Amino acid sequence: MKISAFDARIGNLMEYQGKLWRVLKKNHVKPGKGGAFVQLEMKCISDGTKLNERFRSDDKMEKAHVEPRQMQYLYLDGESFIFMDNENYEQMAISAEDLEEQAPYLLPNTDVQINFYNDDPIAVELPGWVILEVVETEGVVKGQTASGSGKPAVLETGHKVTVPTFVNVGEKVKVNTDTGEYMERA
Repeated sequence: MKISAFDARIGNLMEYQGKLWRVLKKNHVKPGKGGAFVQLEMKCISDGTKLNERFRSDDKMEKAHVEPRQMQYLYLDGESFIFMDNENYEQMAISAEDLEEQAPYLLPNTDVQINFYNDDPIAVELPGWVILEVVETEGVVKGQTASGSGKPAVLETGHKVTVPTFVNVGEKVKVNTDTGEYMERA
């Protein structure tokens, strides 16, 4: 299935240059002159090489034909994430190395879609956003709340994000899984 490169999401599998690639990072760029483009960082499934490629808005990519299965993340067991199939309750492990970009958004009991290519798990597709608790952030200094900037915060999974000054420890925030940025309080 052909899709626009702008519609590619982190974790998607694409067929490009005769190989199977996983999208690791995505960056929209709108330069002052010329048309907008998207910069994709991709990792080859077969040999692990990485590729940074620019795509214009009219560029199409072939989304790999995969078998999606709804699964639930259970727990981290050493160097592997353990998932359970929602239909037959079988458990499977995926190495932490394969999920390093998505691990900050995985909480136990989170439902995800795992894509299989020739019966091998090759990609985890997260929901568009997740709700995580703030476990560490700076306090607010009186009179500093008017500034438009934010303050650093550490979430329960260890992910670091910039939040508005009114967010405190113990509050839950909604985080975009594509960009890793704060969206709103939950």
